[in-house]
Amino acid sequence: QDSRDEAVEFVNDRGTESFTVLWDETFQSWISLEITGQPTFVLLDTQGNEIGRWFGLNESEILALAANA
Repeated sequence: QDSRDEAVEFVNDRGTESFTVLWDETFQSWISLEITGQPTFVLLDTQGNEIGRWFGLNESEILALAANA
């Protein structure tokens, strides 16, 4: 949340380019999604319902759940 450039570097350093990353300097998305830290991954279905949530990076688990959603 320090700067957009640092966020891009964070994504690149952690290999999360396959996920959509939201830049929100107002923290409104954090409040709406009840996010308490980063990185947090929230998987939504096509209707916007949450079907998974992870704190930290477990790419294989996230991709497996997304493939079956």
